[in-house]
Amino acid sequence: MTAEAPSSTWRRRETLSSQVVRTIAERIKLGDYPRGSKLPTEKALIDELGVSRTVVREAIANLRASGLVSIHHGIGVFVRQDAGVTPFRLGDENLMLVENLVKGLELRIGIESEAAALAADRRTQADIQAMTAACKAMDVAVRRASRDTQADFDFHRAVATASHNEHFFRIFNYLGETLMPRMRLSTHAVDDASLSVHLARVNEEHRAILKAIEARDVEGARGAMRKHLGDSRDRMLERLRQQQ
Repeated sequence: MTAEAPSSTWRRRETLSSQVVRTIAERIKLGDYPRGSKLPTEKALIDELGVSRTVVREAIANLRASGLVSIHHGIGVFVRQDAGVTPFRLGDENLMLVENLVKGLELRIGIESEAAALAADRRTQADIQAMTAACKAMDVAVRRASRDTQADFDFHRAVATASHNEHFFRIFNYLGETLMPRMRLSTHAVDDASLSVHLARVNEEHRAILKAIEARDVEGARGAMRKHLGDSRDRMLERLRQQQ
């Protein structure tokens, strides 16, 4: 384990608690405090680092908030098993590149097709009602040639909810809110009549997914969602080609 400088020689522009956070985080990164291991006691850290109890407690609270440690009251502070794992995130700065939009849709195809299959097996009547309501809202969007993505988003979210697996729901919320508005931006140059035709086609595909889920047709729901998102990808690419 590498020797640490005492608090008197630490960088003065940092607060004492941030210095302790940096020191412990670096030790976790280097494996000095392995994942799943227990951190030294509060007293041991106070004695080693030459700081107060308040500073150590504030540092531990910050480490907990950043996802590096977990506190087991009465037992101690432990390095999380997922400490240092970078969370999944789509980079906004490159999201409008055609290649990345396609990759985003490919990711949605894999996730939402399985969500639809689970929905067919697990859906409740309330789930069917939510999907039906989204389709009816989409009918209104067709008549108004609306460029709002809400009805489309609501349908896909209802499918994810009907999977009754919170992980599908959470990842759809992230992917849907990140990708769907950007994909719809490419319709800004489309006239109202053409947009209504496009939305009607999309809603027809939604109703095919709903029909399979309502019938508890697992493979049919998976296939209908895969076809819908695959067709959405192809339509998006065609619109982009026409605008070049």
